[in-house]
Amino acid sequence: MAKDTKKQDEQLENVQEALSTSGRWIEENQNLISWVVLGILAVALCVWLIKSYVIEPKVEQAGNENAVAMTYFLQQNYEVALNGNDDDCMGFAAISDKYHNQPGKLAAYCAGICNYQLGNYEEAIEYLQKYSSKEKTTAAAAKQLLGDAYVQTDQLDKAAKCFEEVGAMEHGILSPMSLMKAAHVYQEQGNEAAARKAYNTIKEKYPQSNEAQTAAIYAE
Repeated sequence: MAKDTKKQDEQLENVQEALSTSGRWIEENQNLISWVVLGILAVALCVWLIKSYVIEPKVEQAGNENAVAMTYFLQQNYEVALNGNDDDCMGFAAISDKYHNQPGKLAAYCAGICNYQLGNYEEAIEYLQKYSSKEKTTAAAAKQLLGDAYVQTDQLDKAAKCFEEVGAMEHGILSPMSLMKAAHVYQEQGNEAAARKAYNTIKEKYPQSNEAQTAAIYAE
């Protein structure tokens, strides 16, 4: 299980590294979270769900319900994945409200992604705030998406805080990406000193990242 999870994380990081080069601020405002990144996250989460709650013994109902909702998520049918249907899917929102264990928290994360994709940014914030995990990649990705949702609702102080928190997680891919987002938010607010600090952090702590070259231009 640990080896499989590590391999999934490495695959996810490779894809995210390739995607993180599309970093112009205007593009980020239009589509801060790439559907490709969300798809890769969904695949990783789906594999984890199936292995943990379907293949392995002691199957939990929450895991089964999450797995059904995930099939719609992978089809980019975010409405059904979120709210369910009258046939076979409860939906991530209902699963999150019903269960308060780890599968319920995972459902809240997925509900946050669905709401974000549907343009329901306030609802995305509500669900993403419920998610917590000791697994660094998904925890960082969820926090970064929460920051993006705050940007979309013009809560820039909260957005910058989320991005800074991801920056402090020392994740080789998502931390410099989030620090770059933080720098953009600070510049949007006219806080050039804070922006330079974020650029300097990228330059000093993540010199091999895709963001380092851009950060070096604006760093002191």
